[in-house]
Amino acid sequence: MYVGALELDVLLGDVHSLKEKRSVVRPVVAELRRKYEVSVAEAGHQDLHRRALIGVAAVAAEAGHVRTVLDSCERLVAARPELQLLSARHRLLGPDDE
Repeated sequence: MYVGALELDVLLGDVHSLKEKRSVVRPVVAELRRKYEVSVAEAGHQDLHRRALIGVAAVAAEAGHVRTVLDSCERLVAARPELQLLSARHRLLGPDDE
């Protein structure tokens, strides 16, 4: 079993309040969840209205599948015009990791 985690640090466009931030981030989170069947949540920068940290996790029997899914998630977020992807951090845990 392999577990992959992806941390996406994003800058939001023309957002002036936390309420507007939620209206931008929620659809992205929902699309990732629906399209790739991953666990996803806003995991940081909750008090900043122009930044968001989106966490994505996937589990699969093969490491290659986990990498493919997380790479697809990263590309989806990077392609969104209302977001600017500042950084993406991948982690993969497998049977040999403690």
